[in-house]
Amino acid sequence: MTVEIVLFLVLAISAVGSALGMLLSRSAVYAALYLVLNFSTVAVFYILLSAPFIAMVQVSVYAGAIMVLFLFVIMLLGTELLPPPKVLPWQRPAAIGLAMLLAAEAIYILFVRGIGTSSIPPPAENFGSPQGVGRALFTQYLLPFEITSVLLLVAMVGAIFLAKREKGSH
Repeated sequence: MTVEIVLFLVLAISAVGSALGMLLSRSAVYAALYLVLNFSTVAVFYILLSAPFIAMVQVSVYAGAIMVLFLFVIMLLGTELLPPPKVLPWQRPAAIGLAMLLAAEAIYILFVRGIGTSSIPPPAENFGSPQGVGRALFTQYLLPFEITSVLLLVAMVGAIFLAKREKGSH
């Protein structure tokens, strides 16, 4: 195995582990910190894909700004400890079935098709560069970009409104 495959497997285990830690954590603050670890791992994946600008954006925007916003809302609402989840009767069998399907797909890709035998074309010349990202963001993906910014603004205003209303009623 090459160094890149070993590094990929270590990062994949770290990404899946931090995602599971985020999902299984009872503390919202710890869940947010696990999410920061996951975002950082994804940034290293971008570096492996020769996209350092996207990796920098991943760390600064998601692991930085968005997580500060999440932690601000968690602290503002005072929901550091999450209540026990409500488990619906169909969730466990569905989760087990989907996990088995994912494991079967992973086994097929790793052992039947083999690692590195895909015919994925190399990335474009300006892939991950600031010019390429800017051009794509403000031409092809302008509407999703604007919708995301409005959704984040509405979520923040809603969290502040809920926190003010709860504090005012006590």
